[in-house]
Amino acid sequence: MTEETSSGLSTGHPYWPRNLSLPSYVPNDRSMTEILVFLFSVSGGLLLGTWALTGKKVAGGRLSAGRRLALCWFTVCGFIHGVIEGWFALFYSTIVSDQSLLSQLWKEYSKGDSRYIIADNFTVCMETVTACLWGPFSLWLVLAFLYNQPYRYVLQLIISLGQLYGAVLYFYTEHRDDYIHSEYGHPIYFWFYFVFMNVLWIVIPFVLIVDAWCQLSTVQALSDRAMSQSSKRKAN
Repeated sequence: MTEETSSGLSTGHPYWPRNLSLPSYVPNDRSMTEILVFLFSVSGGLLLGTWALTGKKVAGGRLSAGRRLALCWFTVCGFIHGVIEGWFALFYSTIVSDQSLLSQLWKEYSKGDSRYIIADNFTVCMETVTACLWGPFSLWLVLAFLYNQPYRYVLQLIISLGQLYGAVLYFYTEHRDDYIHSEYGHPIYFWFYFVFMNVLWIVIPFVLIVDAWCQLSTVQALSDRAMSQSSKRKAN
């Protein structure tokens, strides 16, 4: 659908700022509902599958409900980072005119942040790092917990720090641009797409960083105590 700026000039796209030039833009032929149903149904299926899988006895015994929820989160992160953001990292230059499902998903999301439709340098670099590192690492972490690997909390700390850092930069760079890449205050495009769907990668990683910190600190304290007791025995 062609839209007009306040000056009456046709833009041919739904993105902000309204004077953005996108000559190769092709409108989606899938509705917002279709795209969101796809995203949340796949994510929901992964959540349910992971919850069922982690309910069984694993190498380290039974996992707590909180730990199972954390693994559900990392499974969904593996999908979002590896598949959806991976698609953007590979095809960011053609998304504006492409009609594949994932490209249409990005064109829909860009109504909340047009930096994606114009392949802004920051978003391309951030999403490429996210897709290449945090996607595979998230799935690795799930396996590490299922097989009780000793490095599992180190992985959790690294991934969560990376996610938190990326999300903070994501919001801060747009804040410095005065939120020009979205219709500020729009209930769906600004508050749901831009704010809610991204603030999750601040709140949840922060909680998981604290969790990993506590777990690793406890283990280090036990190790220090054991070394101290060993030294005392040798001295005696």
